[in-house]
Amino acid sequence: MSHIWNYSDQYEYVRKINDAVLPPLIITVAITGGNAGKERNPNIPETIEEQIQSTYEAYNAGASSVHIHARDDTGAETSTDPLKYLALNRGIRARCPDMIIGNTTGASPWGSRDEAVKILDAQPEMCSLNMGPFVVNTLQKKREPPLKGRPHDIQRDDVLLATWKDIARIAKIALERDIKPELEIYNASMFWNVQRLIQENLIKKPYWMELIFARGFEFPTPRGLVNMVDCVPPDSMWSLIAVGPHQLPLATMAILMGGHVRVGLEDNLFYRRGELVKSNAQLVERVVRIAKELEREIATPAQSRKMLGISETPKQFM
Repeated sequence: MSHIWNYSDQYEYVRKINDAVLPPLIITVAITGGNAGKERNPNIPETIEEQIQSTYEAYNAGASSVHIHARDDTGAETSTDPLKYLALNRGIRARCPDMIIGNTTGASPWGSRDEAVKILDAQPEMCSLNMGPFVVNTLQKKREPPLKGRPHDIQRDDVLLATWKDIARIAKIALERDIKPELEIYNASMFWNVQRLIQENLIKKPYWMELIFARGFEFPTPRGLVNMVDCVPPDSMWSLIAVGPHQLPLATMAILMGGHVRVGLEDNLFYRRGELVKSNAQLVERVVRIAKELEREIATPAQSRKMLGISETPKQFM
C-alpha cells in the first residue's frame, strides 16, 4: 500500500517524491478541547449546536475527520456524558454525511478515567487513546458573565493518568466495538506501550499514531519530529498535533514528510501572533493551501476511510 511505508527509509522517500506518490493528506479538525473555552477565545464552539456548525464549516474546508470533546452544561469543562457525544455525533453526521467521527477518551486530566471510558457508549468511529501519563500545569482563566462555570482562575497542576490497565481497557473496548483508536503519543517512551498493544493484538493494522508536540511534551522542533517519526513502528500511519505557535511550522514539515495533520481550536487559539483564530475552518483552509503548494492531494473522507481501514459505510448514530 503506497500510503504506508518505512518513514525513516530515505531511499523510499526520494522515490515517492520523484514519482509524486505521497499519499493524500488526511486533515483532522479538533474543534474544541477540554481546557480553554470562550474565556480564552470567543470563537471556540462550546454548545452542541456551535460544535456541529463549526465541524460542518471545517468539513467543507477540507477536513475529513473530526475529534470531539463535548462540554458540560456551563461550557467550561469537558463532559463525559455519552448522551452529549451521541447528540454531537448524530448532528455532525446529518451535516457531514461521510466525515470520520471521533470522540475523546482523554476528557480532562483532572477527570476520572472510569467516567471517560463511558464516552465510548456513543459508538464513535474513532477514539483517542492516551499512550501514557503526562503532567498538565496550566492556568484556567475565570469566565466573566454571561459565561458560566468558572467564577475565578484555577491553577491546574495535575497528571493525566494512563496506566497500562487504563490503556488496555480502552483498546479492548475499541477493538470489540470496531472503533479505530488514535494512539496519542506525547513523548517517545510511550512507543513501548504501542509495542505492547501490537504484541497483544489489541489494535488492528494500519496503526494510527498521533504525534504530539508542545511545551512539556516532546520538544516541538524539527529534530523532535524526525526523532519521533523514527520510532513509528511498521504498518503504521502518523499524524501531527502541535500546540500553539508550533502548529504551523511542524504541520508544514509533516506535510513534506508524508505524514498527516490535525489542526483546530483545541490545539491553537491564535492564527498568528496577536490575532485570534476566527474559526476551525480558517485553520483547515490554511493547511489545505500549504498542502496544495507542496503538491499533496487533500484526502476525501472516502480516501481517508480506505487508508485508515475504517468502514467505507459511514456509521449512522441511531
